[in-house]
Amino acid sequence: MGDAGSSIVGKRVERIWKDVLGVSRDEMNASFSELGGRGMTALRIVARIQAELGVTVEVGDVLDHPHLADFVRHVVALSRRPASPDERDR
Repeated sequence: MGDAGSSIVGKRVERIWKDVLGVSRDEMNASFSELGGRGMTALRIVARIQAELGVTVEVGDVLDHPHLADFVRHVVALSRRPASPDERDR
């Protein structure tokens, strides 16, 4: 996926994060936990990314990349990787 596709993925991930966590403009730099994120919230983010973008993200990825900018970079990087045989069979 090229830079244009990455930009689209990044914007969609950002929208999902903001929608699920209810992020206001003043909270853009707050971490997942500072925004009230918990396990079920992480599951919702992961499920929406999978459903809307077809990118497999783990709940642990949300916790390992708790700031939006870092999480977006991580998901964009994942979107560039070829799917493993297990992921293609889903």
